[in-house]
Amino acid sequence: MNTTIVSEFILLGITNIPQLQSMFFTVFLVIYLFGFVGNLTILIVVITDYQLHKPMYFFIGNLSFLDFFFSSTTVPKMLAGLVMQNKRISLQGCLTQLHIFHLLGSTEALLLSCMSYDRYVAICNPLRYHVLMAKTTCIKMASVCWLTGFLYSLSHTILTSRLPFCKMGVISHFYCDIKPLLKLACTDTHLNQSLFSIMTGFVAIFSFLLIIVSYIFIVTHILKINTSQGRHKAVSTCTSHLTVVLLYYGTAFSTYLRPATNDSLEQDRMTAILFTVITPALNPFIYALRNKDVKKALNKMFFRDKTVLAPGSSVFSIAGSRGCDWLPLSQSQPRLPVRPPACSSRRQRTRTRAMLEPGAVSRDWN
Repeated sequence: MNTTIVSEFILLGITNIPQLQSMFFTVFLVIYLFGFVGNLTILIVVITDYQLHKPMYFFIGNLSFLDFFFSSTTVPKMLAGLVMQNKRISLQGCLTQLHIFHLLGSTEALLLSCMSYDRYVAICNPLRYHVLMAKTTCIKMASVCWLTGFLYSLSHTILTSRLPFCKMGVISHFYCDIKPLLKLACTDTHLNQSLFSIMTGFVAIFSFLLIIVSYIFIVTHILKINTSQGRHKAVSTCTSHLTVVLLYYGTAFSTYLRPATNDSLEQDRMTAILFTVITPALNPFIYALRNKDVKKALNKMFFRDKTVLAPGSSVFSIAGSRGCDWLPLSQSQPRLPVRPPACSSRRQRTRTRAMLEPGAVSRDWN
């Protein structure tokens, strides 16, 4: 058997039918651009809008960052393979893609479990929410997710890079993944397959169990709420997260927690489209369309400069909902910048001043 060290692989891609290639290229390019713009927009809004500087949106910002690069790791190469005959990828490029893909994928799985804990604290222990989910705590939780994902991905990358591959290896996928590469190895890969199944199973099942436990406590607490309005409000805060969890874990379990066969690799290519192309594009719309704070921040970001003040109209600041309304403008008064009157407390004055300063950072999340 020829075990010559190869310097490149050939990605088989999604299909070799020219008519389908053109159609898939158009469809996936549109989906990718929607996800690219959507995740980037959510990330910018979470960073720039001080009202979103809260634990839940901190994790949503991390999720958008992950999805932004997660799809960009595989989709551009897939799109290039649909319109170009050259589907080659270097060995170094293949290992780099494999490392980044599993780094972001495993980190997202752990991050979703952190988000479930955040929802548990918000619903079951709201009075201690800002204590249990302090800024430093959230940063530590996110850091653990990223570090664990990095070590998980690094171990697989090192083990895979040490394998000898047969000459002119054709990868039965549209990106470099561990199971297709193990099929091309010219040596026994039983150890690699066992370690991959054990480590992937531990990360996936452990994070999924944390989500299940969190939602068991959440459901138990919701059933104790007497009013239907209170139950509806509690459930509505979890629907976006649950939708993302079902999309992500449903496809991930069906892809990575089963043995690699020729039939399963073919199914993996179809399933991988869901969590590499479609799911990252849906996540920002799931959170934007179902979250009032995000929709309000998006509206303020895109339309804040389009407000026209008519003579005699009353203008209210955001602080107006907290008891510090702006004064109405009369036709006889000159068009000068309107300043808010003195608020009833020093704390209200501080909040009003912070709201009027562009780019101000919320001090509610300590």
